[in-house]
This record gives sequence, structure tokens and C-alpha cells, in this order.
Amino acid sequence: MHAKSADHLRVAAPHRRTVHALPPTAAAVVDTCVAEAVTSELQRCCADFVAHSRSLDPVFTHDVAERLATFTCDGGSRIRPLFLWWALRACGGTDAHTPGALRVAAALELIQSCALIHDDVMDQSAVRRGKPSFHTQIALQYPEAAAAREPGPSPFSQSAAVLAGDLALCWADDLVAEADLDPPVRTQVLRIWRAMRTEMIAGQYLDLHGQTTSSRSAVQAIRTVSLKAARYTVEQPLALGAALAAADDTTTRALTAAGRCAGIAFQLRDDLLGVFGDPALTGKPSGEDIRSGKATYLLALAHSRAHASGVTTVVDLLRDCRGSAPLSDPALASVREALHSTGAPTQVERRIERLAKASERHFAAANLEGPAARRLSELLAQAASPPQDRSITTEAAGRGIAR
Repeated sequence: MHAKSADHLRVAAPHRRTVHALPPTAAAVVDTCVAEAVTSELQRCCADFVAHSRSLDPVFTHDVAERLATFTCDGGSRIRPLFLWWALRACGGTDAHTPGALRVAAALELIQSCALIHDDVMDQSAVRRGKPSFHTQIALQYPEAAAAREPGPSPFSQSAAVLAGDLALCWADDLVAEADLDPPVRTQVLRIWRAMRTEMIAGQYLDLHGQTTSSRSAVQAIRTVSLKAARYTVEQPLALGAALAAADDTTTRALTAAGRCAGIAFQLRDDLLGVFGDPALTGKPSGEDIRSGKATYLLALAHSRAHASGVTTVVDLLRDCRGSAPLSDPALASVREALHSTGAPTQVERRIERLAKASERHFAAANLEGPAARRLSELLAQAASPPQDRSITTEAAGRGIAR
């Protein structure tokens, strides 16, 4: 949970969105601001979904549908649509591909909303993107639902958030199903989409399983990272972009391999930031992965190295701190010092560097040229090893790291 009590959080009632004019379909126009084009597509699609919800029930519309539309349209880095779009363009995508690509990109943002809303329920996170998480917003709207219960998230707010996540997945599937695609392209896109959904859920389950069993397996941690984050965040969006452009198998394999390496590196760095990051910049409380007991590669590696060195005090500390929701800031500082003492953060950094170089090699094998290919190469490099984050292992233990 965030250091600040949820009781001190405030959230404005969700508002009905204004439907913007249709964006230009010229690919060159989208190139100038992909995130803006995808957001406009999201606004238009969500407005249609909310209008249908309004015909069903006003309470459901206000509490769930409108709030979900606001959550999706007003936040996020649009990183998945960026990978999709620039893969499409690097593989020869033209104006004719733009409407379908924007529709699938919008679907990616909705399935991301599903993942985030459900993830916050499972982790009992009060904050998302620096604001109250979805279930926290519901709890603040209906304080009487939790008034007679023990402290903590109410079953009503959590159940409502689960339904909202389900609704986001339904909306995402609807967008992909309705996208205007040629039959061969549609077949390939649906194949990737179905695989991505199952991979994401499998990764989320492994994440839960690791927390529940207090897993210390580095191999399991990497498998979880690959399924929950790497494939879903980078590899499969690249595959979707290549499929939309009808790229050949050789190019697609090279792109997805580059994406897999960059995606794993991205999540390993995210795990570092989860312990050492500045909440003001990451939008999430520092140390939340430890408090929730997540079986990250960083913790698995630190435990292994401490155990091999016979440093029982560190082994005991890392074991006892996991899943400790009331972990104080001084205790978190001790955990950071213990992690540094094992050398695990440095080892994670080195693995990130190797993955970043492997991503570069795989991308080069795709033999893509032109401005779009260069932009895609830059995106992969930024995901694998953002330059502003390279000071994690050289900072003093416990010091905030900018993301």
C-alpha cells in the first residue's frame, strides 16, 4: 500500500468525454504523434462503449464504464501502441494500414487497463499512476460499504474493480474483432492476440504463485517476467505491427526476438525501480514489490548470493521482509543495504546490459532501413536500458532513483 492512507486520497467523479473529430488517416500524420493519435482513437471508441452502457443503466455507466474510459484515456505512456505502430511502419505499413492499426493499438491500451486494474486488486495497491487505483476510487465513492468492516479494501470495491477489468477486456476484444483487416492479416492478428491474452494471464498467475509460495527461483522469476511483461509489453505488440504490415517470417522472428530481450530488460529494470525508485517519478510507492512479497529476479538473485556466501543475517532479513505490508521506511532502507551487500543489483544491471546488446543484434538481423526502422531501434534501446536509470547500482543504498 502507499505510505499515505487511502482515507487521505480524493478522486473527482468521472466525466463524460467529448468525442473528438476523426484523426487523419495519413500514416505520416500519425508518425508525428503516435500517442495522440491512439488517444483520439481510444476516446472515440470508449465514447461508443459508454453510450451503449448508458442505454443499460446509469449507475453502472457512472461507476464503471465512464470511470474505465477515463482511466484508459487519461493515463499511460502508450508504449505498446508505439511498438506496434513503428513495427508496422518499419515493415512498410502505409496509409491503407492506419485505421486498422489504430484500432488494434487502442485495444492494446484497453487490455492494459484490464491488467492494471486486476493487478492492483491482487496487490491491494491504493495508488496507480500517482492517483487512487480503480478499486480505491470505488471505495472512496462508497465509504459506507467498508464502514462496518476491518481496515483494508472492501469486498465491494474489489469486486467492482474485477468487473471493470473484465469490461476492459471485453472492449479490447470487440475492437480487434471489428478492425477492418484483410482476411490473411486478420487471421494472423487474431492468432497473436489470443496468444498474448493467455500469456499475460499465465504470467500474472505465476506472479501470484511466486508470492504465495515465497519462491526464490531465479529461473521462475525470469519466466514470470517473460510471460507477464516482456512478451505482452514489447514482443507481441511488435508481432502485431509486423502482422498488420504482412511482414515475412524472417523479419517477424528477428523483431520478436529483439522485443523479447528488450522486454525482459525493461521489466528487470522496473524491478530495480520498484525497490530503489522515486515514487514521485514512478507513480508507485517505493518498496511495494517487497511489501507485497513479489518473487522478483532481484530478490531471488540476492537470496541465492547471500545463501551461497553464508551471510545468514541477510538471508533472514530478505526472508522476513517479503510480504510485510507495514514495512517501514527505515526497514526498507535496511533491505536496500542488504540487497547492495549481495551485489545482486549490479548483477541485474549486467544482465540488462547483455539483454540490451542481444536486442540490438536481433534487430539488426531484421535488415530494416529508413526513418521508421531507426525510430523503432531507438524505442527498443530506450526500453532495454533507459540512460537516466543507469545509476541505480552506483547510488547509495536507499537513495531514490529517477525513472
